[in-house]
Amino acid sequence: MNRKKILYIGNNLTGKTKYNSTIKVLSTLLKEEGFSVIVSSDKISKLLRLLDMCISLVKNRNKVDYVLIDTFSTINFYYAFIISQLARVFKLKYIPILHGGNLPERLERNTFLSDLIFKNSYKNVAPSNYLKSSFEKKGYDTMFIPNILEIENYNFKNRKQLEPKLFWVRAFKEIYNPTLAIKVLDLLKKEYPKAKLCMVGPFVDDSYDDCLKLISELKLESSVEFTDVLLKEDWHKKSEDYDIFINTTNFDNTPVSVMEAMALGLPIVSTNVGGMPFLIDDTTDGLLVTKSNTEEMTSAIVSLLNNNHPNLAINARKKVGNFSWNNNKGKWFKILK
Repeated sequence: MNRKKILYIGNNLTGKTKYNSTIKVLSTLLKEEGFSVIVSSDKISKLLRLLDMCISLVKNRNKVDYVLIDTFSTINFYYAFIISQLARVFKLKYIPILHGGNLPERLERNTFLSDLIFKNSYKNVAPSNYLKSSFEKKGYDTMFIPNILEIENYNFKNRKQLEPKLFWVRAFKEIYNPTLAIKVLDLLKKEYPKAKLCMVGPFVDDSYDDCLKLISELKLESSVEFTDVLLKEDWHKKSEDYDIFINTTNFDNTPVSVMEAMALGLPIVSTNVGGMPFLIDDTTDGLLVTKSNTEEMTSAIVSLLNNNHPNLAINARKKVGNFSWNNNKGKWFKILK
């Protein structure tokens, strides 16, 4: 089979941030299937990254068959807009891959720009049925292909007796509400004095300082560990010492970190925002709570500690097995034919 040539545009920062992003995973898998894949960009500076993306497209305009564009809801939305319109100028087939949990709100606020991007694309690909549904309501033809999880690389730990050891993996960023994790720990310690929390992720905005301040106020210094960014295999290993994964975000799509925790056997307690109800069936393979609700999240954790949901983690592992490359590569082949 004659594999096509692809230019993949996105934040290719794995080598510099240690974060194993979806662009790294998908581009590698496509290369292994025989596709020629050029990836851009790995520049740290946002301005230089955008410039590099534009240069890559112009330079390769006569060499590639498709342009994949990672599309987010914040400032990177404008990257997608500029690259997509440049692709239109050169009559290239471009495919936005929708990642931002707040993209539905972006569609409402920037209808004109959204129409220019998503109505003129070759295909729109959503890694969650949440975004697929939101985009189709706006008239954008969208195909569901989940974020790929190489399930064979995840060792499932069967935690038979849970302890109040909480694990959090996300960037320290306001929209992910990391201070909620601190508040939950504080409330949990009223009943479980030995409760502890590990927080893994890069320090992006003032949220990290807010966490430090709150920890000091609540005198939780001995109960919270910050690791900064860890390589995937390192945080997977670290997670073996913890029993419950909490996702505190105010906006979300289908976060890979939650999918990975499900694969590793960590029972999930998450806010019910965005795409989370599309990923997790409440009380079946995870627990969903109202965003920013300390009491509700704490109560959900206590219900796990009381063994009220003994099959949660096993069901979650079965679900994320459906996100393997073997189960989904045919969908990509159909698009990139």
